[in-house]
Amino acid sequence: MLTDKQIIDLETKANKIRMSIIEMLVEAGSGHTAGPLGMADIFTLLFFHTLKHDPKRPDWPERDRLVLSNGHICPVYYATMAHAGYMPVSELLTLRKFGTRLQGHPHREYMPWLETSSGPLGAGLSQAVGMALADRLDNGVGTEKTIYALLSDGEHDEGNTWEAILLAGKEKLRNLIAVVDRNNIQIDGFTENVMPLGDLGAKYATFGWHVQEIDGHNFEAIDAAINKAKAVYEKPSVIIARTIPGKGVKEFERDFHWHGKPPSKEEASMALKELRTLGGRIKSEHQ
Repeated sequence: MLTDKQIIDLETKANKIRMSIIEMLVEAGSGHTAGPLGMADIFTLLFFHTLKHDPKRPDWPERDRLVLSNGHICPVYYATMAHAGYMPVSELLTLRKFGTRLQGHPHREYMPWLETSSGPLGAGLSQAVGMALADRLDNGVGTEKTIYALLSDGEHDEGNTWEAILLAGKEKLRNLIAVVDRNNIQIDGFTENVMPLGDLGAKYATFGWHVQEIDGHNFEAIDAAINKAKAVYEKPSVIIARTIPGKGVKEFERDFHWHGKPPSKEEASMALKELRTLGGRIKSEHQ
């Protein structure tokens, strides 16, 4: 169980990461807004509480692995890693600049502490399944490290994703935890209008996965779901996290138009003001 202090610290950190996301995007003048803001809480919990990792030793063999399949939400990935100590926070303002390490999709050759490069949607879960199988071969069943795969709901339109789901279920990859960002939007509109996904949990369960559905902004719920997934020994686990795209900025929330566009200077100023107010409220509510 997370303590009250841990929850306050995580809420505060997530709010700072959201501010960094806005600052990055307005400086770049391009990029995705809704998904990164929506996934800030999950990334914060992973990097500041859950993951076995060491920013000073990014190639530590015993580290957990995190595969970001929906690479377009990389602003939250970069911002979280910077706040965790993998790079200077000031470097975030180079997002999408010519010659930067911070490409519009994560590129492992530029940042070796990333586990994979990502771009085409639908490939990440297959990569994670491969890592989980390889780790089983290296270490044997019961001694594996945890492989986390973060996916969007929209990329379940891709057939490659379902091939990976089938294989993971067949191989009973207990060391694999998938987290699906169920924010119900994609670039062309709402997921259920573009290509209805229906009951994702039931589909995963049919293919042999352990399924949990949670509030993706509740730190206690996220933490409990991960702990429960780690305790499942006979199958892979999926956590379907219901998130609000654009979370933290009311004007951006639940609007699919923010999937693939950055804020203007005026919109960024408004968003940062709102997030600063939220940061102050987090502190005052817990004093």
